[in-house]
Amino acid sequence: MTEHYFHLKANWPGNRNDIGSIHALNLQTKISIPEEMDGPGVGTNPDEMLLGAATTCYIITLAAMLERSKIEKVSLVVESSAVVDVTDGIFTYKKIIHRPTLVIVNEKDFKMATRLLLKAEDTCMISKALKGNVEIELEPTLLVGV
Repeated sequence: MTEHYFHLKANWPGNRNDIGSIHALNLQTKISIPEEMDGPGVGTNPDEMLLGAATTCYIITLAAMLERSKIEKVSLVVESSAVVDVTDGIFTYKKIIHRPTLVIVNEKDFKMATRLLLKAEDTCMISKALKGNVEIELEPTLLVGV
């Protein structure tokens, strides 16, 4: 068994509406509560970071699957949205919607590419970690062209 460790240090100098910071090997930024939740909206926040983790995991997983399947692509872009429900002052991260747009070179790969667009979501480790807690939807677009 091989384990990988990732480290992050967070600093929060004050109360709810202050501005903190996070530092990891390749990520350094300010953090605060978003304006939508009556915070200062400086830097990033947990909601964006969870969305970013889910989106980057999906797109990297899909790219790896396409490569292993020898499907040549022209482009791959994913736009994602998160839905946070607020009921009685309680915030719940409800849903992530991925909207991948994949343009492939060969028509013959269309069926396999369609399968991989869906399979990548089930294979991504972040999606697996969220399963049962956060709904993840896919609205894929697959095109053939150069």
